[in-house]
Amino acid sequence: MVTAAAVLLPALAGPAFAASKPLRLDDFLGGPPRLRGRLHAAKVPLPRPRPAEAPQTVPDNAKAPAEAEKTAEPAEPKTPEPSACRLALTEDIAIAPSIPDIHGPGGCGGEDLVRLEAIVLADKHRVAVTPPATLRCKMASEIADWVRTDVVRLTAALGSEPSVLDNFDSYECRGFNRIAGAHLSEHGRANALDVRAIKLANGKSIELTDRTVPRDLRESFLHSVCARFMTVLGPGSDWYHEEHIHLDLMERRNNYKICQWNIWDPLPKIAPMTPVARPDEAPERKANSE
Repeated sequence: MVTAAAVLLPALAGPAFAASKPLRLDDFLGGPPRLRGRLHAAKVPLPRPRPAEAPQTVPDNAKAPAEAEKTAEPAEPKTPEPSACRLALTEDIAIAPSIPDIHGPGGCGGEDLVRLEAIVLADKHRVAVTPPATLRCKMASEIADWVRTDVVRLTAALGSEPSVLDNFDSYECRGFNRIAGAHLSEHGRANALDVRAIKLANGKSIELTDRTVPRDLRESFLHSVCARFMTVLGPGSDWYHEEHIHLDLMERRNNYKICQWNIWDPLPKIAPMTPVARPDEAPERKANSE
């Protein structure tokens, strides 16, 4: 092998070979390699035919639109869990079905709202709220407890019990005292109730601002509401509340309360201003001849 390489090297180094094409492996082997034997085509096994009873398959591109529609569908909003107030305000206390939250302009509305239709007394008698009041659950619960506890006690002294609570106003999206540009009233937050009267089962009615109602009874109602509610406005607070009592649960710093309700005395009875009859002994009037 060394001898053959030595013989080839001088020949390859000649000028004629240098000008030729570059060396390849075939130049050393005497030509391209040849395959021994015969070439045979490989046999690749084919899949068996699909049985006729096999279920039809859906192409992936056919599934895409259906899956896209499912993805595009908005998720259903979750129902919020009932509040502790809602769970406590059962039908044994009040008929107050829940209503949807209200989100009005300027901050009006609120959440956890109910429609207070009636208050259920301990003896199962109902005190109708006419018309039904839209209130926050906490406000409705406080009104129900006030009627069931204080109003029942005060009316029992009169030999009767309450049957109707006269609702003058509850939720209304408006400013304070309906003044344009005023700050939002608690009525606009469904956090206030205006009460005008309480009707009794015996047919009588207690007008809370009526001067003819006994003073001590009106004072008892005053003390009961001022002990419970954060704001009480009645006669003497402003002329907007001369014929009803405003109650609300407005939150203030340090739990500050406002109770402005003057208990007016009955108006004095004044004799009609009619002229006194002329006495018989009075001298006759002389006609003025001038």
